[in-house]
Amino acid sequence: MKSIFIAITLFAVSFSNAQNFTLGDFYSQNELLNEKTDQYFNELNDTSRVGQMIVPATGRLGKNREYVAELAAKGWIGGILLLNGTVDIFTQDVKNFDSIVKTNGHLPLLYSADAEPTLVNRKIANSRNVPKTNQIHHIDSVRKVTKIISEDLNSIGINHNYAPVIDASPNKVVSNRSFGLNMDTVISFSNEFISVTQSHNIIATAKHFPGHGFVKGDTHKELIYIDGEMKEVKNYPPLIENGVLSVMVAHLAIKNNQEFNTEGMPSTCSKKIVTDLLKDSLGFKGLVITDAMNMGGVVNVKNSGLKAAIAGCDQLLMPVDEKQVLFNILNYMKDNEGFQRQIYESVKKIIRMKICLGLLN
Repeated sequence: MKSIFIAITLFAVSFSNAQNFTLGDFYSQNELLNEKTDQYFNELNDTSRVGQMIVPATGRLGKNREYVAELAAKGWIGGILLLNGTVDIFTQDVKNFDSIVKTNGHLPLLYSADAEPTLVNRKIANSRNVPKTNQIHHIDSVRKVTKIISEDLNSIGINHNYAPVIDASPNKVVSNRSFGLNMDTVISFSNEFISVTQSHNIIATAKHFPGHGFVKGDTHKELIYIDGEMKEVKNYPPLIENGVLSVMVAHLAIKNNQEFNTEGMPSTCSKKIVTDLLKDSLGFKGLVITDAMNMGGVVNVKNSGLKAAIAGCDQLLMPVDEKQVLFNILNYMKDNEGFQRQIYESVKKIIRMKICLGLLN
């Protein structure tokens, strides 16, 4: 009788432990994780499923909190970018929005920030001071800075960092946000940033795919072109191999490139770049997120949110009109089974990530 009791106890402990997933499990072939993902997915209707892909911003440079709270209460969003505020304000935001989704029976949210070393002290006031990215010259310093940033994000409740920037430094928009011009250094420093970030239970994001370093101009203001070879794509395979969980796609068009010409569309809205290159050719299986969809490089593209979803993006950051994007995608799904399957895969990736973060355990 005692042996049976011990066996049952050990089984219960084993079963309990098996359900405690970490970010390290995201890419694993784990049947229990697959089943749990499907379980949460099946409990949602299509509106709430597509809502998981929508990430508005709140804070001084985002939408007002009442509007975002309305979206959260309806289950029409899957995450929130906390954009320009203070540690205390954002900590309270996380508590408030968590309460809203819990009260209304929706999945927990992902909370994100532009917490690059160069930007974090400006984006999150009262966070601990760190040097700018281009002032970091040793891998030990990368480790120390990333640990400070990650601990501050943990204390607020932010679990998705839109960093590191792996672009080269010539472009003035990313010059002081880059680890430099030597690509070996950029890759090794970025991999260390990613490893430390994700060891703190925060999703790291390599950006800006396919590469913002050697272009002229600013995608915040207008559509910018990569002319010919995409020189920085080769930076991504080492990061993908290292297990980076998220990649941000930039509003960069490609011209004079026979295989990957985007026909005047930004990469965010190009299936050639998002699906054919990033997902299929480079084998990236993590979350693909757009750069902000209210930027000048994409804002004039009609139905840009829908086009980004068709291209293969999993998360749509800062749409101009979240509701319109949501229902554009839903309507397009009705007549296109292939697109519906694609959207379902994106949503399952988001749910899987939330399980691995411990939000759904």
